[in-house]
Amino acid sequence: MNKQQLAAKIWNAANKMRSKIEANEYKDYILGFIFYKFLSGQEEKYLKENGLTAEEFPEVLREEEKEVVTFCQKNLGYFIAYENLFSTWLHAGADFSVGQVRTALSAFARLLSDHHRKLFQGIFETLETGLSHLGDSTSAQTRAVSDLIHLIEDIPMDGRQDYDVLGYIYEYLISNFAANAGKKAGEFYTPHEVSELMSEIIAHHLRGREHIKIYDPTSGSGSLLITIGKSVARHMGNKDNILYFAQELKQNTYNLTRMNLIMRGIRPDNITARNGDTLEADWPWFDDADPAGTYDPLYVDAVVSNPPYSQHWNPSGKETEPRYRYGLAPASKADYAFLLHDLYHLKPDGIMAIVLPHGVLFRGDADGEGEGKIRRNLIENNHIEAIIGLPANIFFGTGIPTIIMILRQKRDASDVLFVDASGEYIKDGKQNRLRASNIRRIADAVIHRGDIPHFARLVTKEEIRANGYNLNIPRYIESESTADTWDIYASLYGGLPERELDALAPYWDAFPGLRDRLFTRDGTPYARPAREDMAAAVRTDSAITGFLGNYRAAFDGFSSFMAEKLLDHAAEVNIVSEEETLWQDIRRRLEAFPLVDPYGAYQRLDDAWSRISLDLETIQSEGWDAVRRIEPHMTLRQSGNTVEEVQDGWEGRILPFDLVTRVLFRPEMDGLNALRQKLDSLDGEKADILESLPEEEKDGPWISEDGTAFNGKELDGKIQEIYADSDTPTAAALAGYLALLARKAGKSEKLGYIEAHPEAGWDDVEGKAPYAKGKVQTRLEALRAAVAFPEDSVEARLLRARAILAEEKKTKAALKAQEAALQKAIVERIPRLTDEEVRTLLREKWVAPLHTALAAMADAVPEAIISGITAVMEKYGETALDIEEQSREAGRSLASMMTELTGSEYDEKGAAEPELRFRGFSGKWKSQKMKDLGSFLKGKLYSKKNIQTSGVPLILYGRLYTQYELVIDEVDTFAVPYENSVWSIGGEVIVPASGETAEDIAIASVVKRKGILLGGDLNIIRPNDTVSSVFLALSISYGHIHNELAKRAQGKSIVHIHNSDLVQLDIRLPSIEEQKAIGDFFYQLDRYISLQQKKLERMQRLKAALLEKLFV
Repeated sequence: MNKQQLAAKIWNAANKMRSKIEANEYKDYILGFIFYKFLSGQEEKYLKENGLTAEEFPEVLREEEKEVVTFCQKNLGYFIAYENLFSTWLHAGADFSVGQVRTALSAFARLLSDHHRKLFQGIFETLETGLSHLGDSTSAQTRAVSDLIHLIEDIPMDGRQDYDVLGYIYEYLISNFAANAGKKAGEFYTPHEVSELMSEIIAHHLRGREHIKIYDPTSGSGSLLITIGKSVARHMGNKDNILYFAQELKQNTYNLTRMNLIMRGIRPDNITARNGDTLEADWPWFDDADPAGTYDPLYVDAVVSNPPYSQHWNPSGKETEPRYRYGLAPASKADYAFLLHDLYHLKPDGIMAIVLPHGVLFRGDADGEGEGKIRRNLIENNHIEAIIGLPANIFFGTGIPTIIMILRQKRDASDVLFVDASGEYIKDGKQNRLRASNIRRIADAVIHRGDIPHFARLVTKEEIRANGYNLNIPRYIESESTADTWDIYASLYGGLPERELDALAPYWDAFPGLRDRLFTRDGTPYARPAREDMAAAVRTDSAITGFLGNYRAAFDGFSSFMAEKLLDHAAEVNIVSEEETLWQDIRRRLEAFPLVDPYGAYQRLDDAWSRISLDLETIQSEGWDAVRRIEPHMTLRQSGNTVEEVQDGWEGRILPFDLVTRVLFRPEMDGLNALRQKLDSLDGEKADILESLPEEEKDGPWISEDGTAFNGKELDGKIQEIYADSDTPTAAALAGYLALLARKAGKSEKLGYIEAHPEAGWDDVEGKAPYAKGKVQTRLEALRAAVAFPEDSVEARLLRARAILAEEKKTKAALKAQEAALQKAIVERIPRLTDEEVRTLLREKWVAPLHTALAAMADAVPEAIISGITAVMEKYGETALDIEEQSREAGRSLASMMTELTGSEYDEKGAAEPELRFRGFSGKWKSQKMKDLGSFLKGKLYSKKNIQTSGVPLILYGRLYTQYELVIDEVDTFAVPYENSVWSIGGEVIVPASGETAEDIAIASVVKRKGILLGGDLNIIRPNDTVSSVFLALSISYGHIHNELAKRAQGKSIVHIHNSDLVQLDIRLPSIEEQKAIGDFFYQLDRYISLQQKKLERMQRLKAALLEKLFV
């Protein structure tokens, strides 16, 4: 498995194993053991490289061998005896004890070299004291530790990628523990994406330097410092020329810092770490043991930090400290104390990046003391280079709004760049997260220091002075307006305001003449559409098609370029820098297409590269044979407190089985898909049968308790009862013989039965007496198959259900067999792949998806034009005057209909005749069963996840509660249709099958048009010619059956109504003519209400527009 899979596996197991131990505490144990494994593995590796063999370790790696001990201490900084090696613990098996760990950690502290003692001293203290928390007894602690060391034994320590894999896993675990540690997460972890952003800015400033010092005074786990170091190293010839300085207050977190730095392959001599209070005691200028020989005030090239937000500190007595020459932060908020400490330790040409709560931008008075004064001094002395407003909720354990401030010790410019990156994120569970494209966009803005509307702006010192040194970002960057403004004239009289179409100016500029082809103009500030189908007009316009053609042509050759780079040089390609090489090529191809977002392209590249790089690491570590390798697919299974790994099939080391299937086993894949589609179809038919059964049948044992499945064995028994009631004498005699066999009757009894029952027609049964069970069963089934039940009868439905279950069982068996055969074929094929097949498969995995994603980006351009035009057209499609006229017409029609009503609301005419009627109708309404009014079916397949911005109109049940009225004329949700969908034919009555309350669910609407998809959780009635659709919907929503239907709704938090409930209802019907008259009346009344609502909305918008224009 690759490093991503291994890290996920270790995390999942560790998270289960920790049981009730807090994540923040458990991390110290597992990370401590990983570090010990690393040190142990490093010693073994180093000794082997210097001539020792593993067989010699037991004799040589002993404290008595002073020469070996000294050799290890001198070159590694420590010595671990054979009995204390991590590998020895693993091999101990049942003889392993937690006592061995305590002995080993104690010995480690004792056998450190003097030169590296400061770096390693106390590094396992948290682990050592925490062993007792892993169990109530020695045996329990031994089990817990044994589980831990076996969990991490697969982490590689001796390959080309060992530091990277180890570092990745360590970072992955820290990140996940942080996500589960709540507010304590901020004590030790800066999200990797924030570290990446800071590192891009820092590394750009430091590029070209040969020797670099970097410092984190609140280092936490050390991840921020390491990320900066990796980015800086990319611009240097020798990564060993980077010196790392770290300081951390908390002992356990300080230990994490040291472990993390050491495990990343950083030379111990390049690491200086301190456990101390950064604000109380500045970094020492010399070692107390040798003041004269160690004088070295710390001035560095870069400082990075994410200090605790608004922490209390003690400023008393620090007025004269040079660190705080610009002022003292208030005791209740140490934010600026940390900032000034960082700034003090910068070289004249140094740079720093610090994460702070956004309150530092505006708290305090610039004319007073404290934060305002510090802010003023920083601005007046030109230290602040940039301020980046980060998205909310981006740090674990806090929702405080945060910023990154970039400062320099010396710079010529006096302006400050403000960046509003509050919208640059993607949702990731409960957190917001910066994506690669967000990081690139922000870093580019800071590096290139230009104005970008609504995103970045260079602000002069004079403007900041005028604002009283208030640095709050909204003062300097105007957010993109989302307020909807209305044109007064267009609202009243129609037309499309030119100034609103001007919002699409970048597109009109890119496609000269397109605007004139799409709109007609009459010299006024208002245009009108030149084409009825504006979307089609845009998509087929020659300028658009030419643009799309040119864009795709620009990417001709990209696949070959990428294939040549990766496929031809996979074993030696520089994984770190190759993504940038590909990005520069993509960027060059995009230069002629400014309408295509380059950062969107970069995100697609980064998404692809995150997968490709894992494969390249595997190939470079294990060789090309890894491509042809298969391995067991392992999953974790938990039993009580024990987590074990079990095999679940096979998987390709690099090539996924589904990819190999798609490319090399297409016919087999098509066969499997056909079987899966068949199962889906059978499942749907089964659900329809369940839905259609009468309520009393659903209470039978042949239906599951939740009413969603058939019980096969019980259904067989029910079928036997059905046949017993309708069996011919022949069938009855044969069934009796089978009953005889079931109770294991003797031969003489069977022969006697045969002689006594000639009506069984024994001559038609194969074989001779006494007849075998299978032969008699076949004959009986043939006779029963000839019995016909009415198609809509319960008997016919249950028989069909049994046939479906049999077909389902057969299909599942066939699917399982074919899947097994295909997996076997793939397992045999992958090791025998030809070089050309490998190349084809890797090209399909690495190259094709990215090329397709990049090529599709251009399609967003015409869709953006269409979206913009559509928004304006919908906004002014109906004018206030249009609505007023429609409202008057609907009112006149409604008034005319009301004059036709006769009777009185006080008349008592009995339950069979309404109190008010339209003129010309009389007589009692007749009672009928709903089941006689049409056919009943169920919507299926679609839910909210299927909604698209365009496609075929789709009605979902939830919209009946929020959007649709009595008659559905227009549908505002769309989907891509599946096979076996339910389509409207026009005139259907739909009733939701699920709802929150019984009262709400008893409603209905009429689908006016045909060709609309009817989604899941809809009961659908297709009325016959004896009932009006509108009248039926009104009766369900408001008539006496509304209450009856509500009573039948079942459920607690969610209630349900089924077609089986609807068909049992009694409904009273007048003549079809009177039904239509009533339906038309309420349709017009609903339309009138809707128009009045529209009229009100337009008047409110008109008022808002007038208020905007009439005031300054």
